[in-house]
Amino acid sequence: MRIHQILDHKGSAVVTVEPDRTVHEAMQVLVEHGIGAVVVTRGGTIVGILTERDVLRLGAGDPGSLTTMCVADAMTADLVVGVAEDLLDYAAGIMTANRIRHLPIVEGERLVGVVSIGDVVKAMKQEKEVENRYLRDYIQGAVR
Repeated sequence: MRIHQILDHKGSAVVTVEPDRTVHEAMQVLVEHGIGAVVVTRGGTIVGILTERDVLRLGAGDPGSLTTMCVADAMTADLVVGVAEDLLDYAAGIMTANRIRHLPIVEGERLVGVVSIGDVVKAMKQEKEVENRYLRDYIQGAVR
């Protein structure tokens, strides 16, 4: 299974925020949409990602800065991204190796979606369930 199959199922809508917004405004966006990360874009170009973890670290260190600090100063700018044709195992490996929970998916410079580690694990589980069912049916002679 490939990443585009997850996006085909869940949709490719991505919540974004501009880098000059405050971290507090970005927090409100995270809560409003019930998401764990927001992609930071400037003029449609990806410049970073801000995650719940980023916000928690900032808030624990300097809670007052949440209302004054710009997203650009709190985000992760060195992004790890995937492409729609990546295999699930590859995406899971990249996410695990880099200790990230959200993977922006791009086509060239264009953002086409975001998958979470939960999305990837769920899809891998479903894939294995189908494979196991097929193998059980085959062993029992139900498949011709």
